[in-house]
Formats: sequence, C-alpha cells, structure tokens
Amino acid sequence: MKKVPVRVDGRELVLSNLDKILYPEDGFTKAEVIDYYSRVAPLLLPHLRGRPLTVKRYPNGVEGAFFFEKNAPEHTPGWVRTARLPAPGSTKNRETIDFAVVDDLPTLVYYANLAALELHVPQWRVSEDGQALAPDTLVFDLDPGAPATIVECCEVALTLREVLRVEGLTALPKTSGNKGMQLYASWDCREEPSAYARRLAQLLEKEHPDRVVSVMAKKARPGKVFIDWSQNNPAKTTVAPYSLRAGQRPTVSTPLLWEEVESCEHPDDLVFTAADVLARAEEHGDLFARA
Repeated sequence: MKKVPVRVDGRELVLSNLDKILYPEDGFTKAEVIDYYSRVAPLLLPHLRGRPLTVKRYPNGVEGAFFFEKNAPEHTPGWVRTARLPAPGSTKNRETIDFAVVDDLPTLVYYANLAALELHVPQWRVSEDGQALAPDTLVFDLDPGAPATIVECCEVALTLREVLRVEGLTALPKTSGNKGMQLYASWDCREEPSAYARRLAQLLEKEHPDRVVSVMAKKARPGKVFIDWSQNNPAKTTVAPYSLRAGQRPTVSTPLLWEEVESCEHPDDLVFTAADVLARAEEHGDLFARA
C-alpha cells in the first residue's frame, strides 16, 4: 500500500491508495475524491462547521461493502475536533459517541482519505465547548415514489416554497444526489421543528392528495412525493450540501437555482457530478450561502 505524506494547512497527513478506483463506472479514484473535497471545501466547510459528523465509508469503492461511522476512529489525529455527545438508542449500546466536527480543510482531507464518500450532518451545531445547541436549520426531504421522479419533486418544492414564504421562511433547494431533493430554511425555533415540518407536510398532503404523501408507508407512495419531515429529529442527519453520493457515478448533493427547479422537465436535468459542481462553484459560488 503506497503512502504519501502531505501537509495541509500546517497539518501532517499520510494519504494512501490514491489510485484505488472508488467509482468503477467512471474510473473515479480516491485521489479524485480527495481532490474534489479539497477544491469544494470553501463552499462545503461552512455547512459542516460545528455539526457532529456521520460518514458513510466505502473502503473498496461504491460496489463494495460500506458502513456508517459516527464515532471518530481510534487513529484520528489529536488535532481533529471532537464532541462527546449522548447516544440514546445507540445500536452498539454506547452511552456517548465521540463525533468528529469538520471545521477545517485538514479534517476534511483526513476523512476523504478514509473513503468517507458521504458526509451527513444534523440540523444543529455544537458550541465551542461541545454542548448541543438548538436547531438552526429546517429541512424537508422530498422523496419520489416511482414512477414519480425529481421532476415531481420540483413541482412539490415550488408549492412548499410558497407555503414557507407565507410563514416568513426563505427556502433553498438542493438535489439529494440520488433521486430526490431537499429544501432548507434557516430556523428560528418558533416551535419543535419536527412537529412544525410535519404539520406543513400534512397540509400539503391535504391540499394535493394526488401528488403528496406525508407518511412513510411505501404502499402510500407510488407516483407521489413523500415529504419526509422526520429529518428534523435531532437524532437524524441529512446529506450535506456538496457531499458526494455513493451511486454508480460520483454525483453530488447539489444546491440549485430556483430557476432550475422551475424549468426541470427530465430527471437528468438535475444530475450533477463532482466535475459539474466544481464548474458551478466557479460560476455561482455557494448557492446555499444565506443572506
């Protein structure tokens, strides 16, 4: 296993297996994963900072076995920020988990080198001393039930945008990087976020029963868009803006212009790879930057 020592913003790291192909269909290597995350870091890091990290690791590529990891690995460098937080319902019966918090480029590169292709974070942050803060983000995960696609998600997103606007909230759209999309809004803690999101999802279901469903039961979802309000549960995470996804190709959860949502006519219209996102970053900057 070839190892390459590098220095990233003053931190010493050792990269390995850089020529390993992680996305066979595109021949996309670990070196390219690290390069993507390094180049998109100025846009990505603001959405990771302060948020406890859950990763989905694919050490042998997207066609191999994968695992979710919340606890920072034992070999994590001492300079990586961690936050010890309660772990109710832990599948490994832990009382607490030492989450990594990706505040800087060296930490991001460290995780990219672990083949942590997907980066997932909750809708809340931790304080400087590692205490959980109140949620600062509201998210609606729009999941199409076949034969519905992201095209139908876009239609629902436009309706939901107007509902949120009336509520005084400004929605920002992004693709999931898979088949669906999400809407985010800054959250002011006016009430418990899951209950609030559920109420809006049920409202849309009532007004558009032919297009929208607010329950998770798969039998209710064919041809409709499931508005998953439960992502606002503090124990849950959502894929971060600009994170890679572990599909056949290196697609990315990509922030969108509302004009792109309005004009979407085919699912392929809103598929963006790592290269596409870097080009979009040059053109638009961070579309998820909040005023």
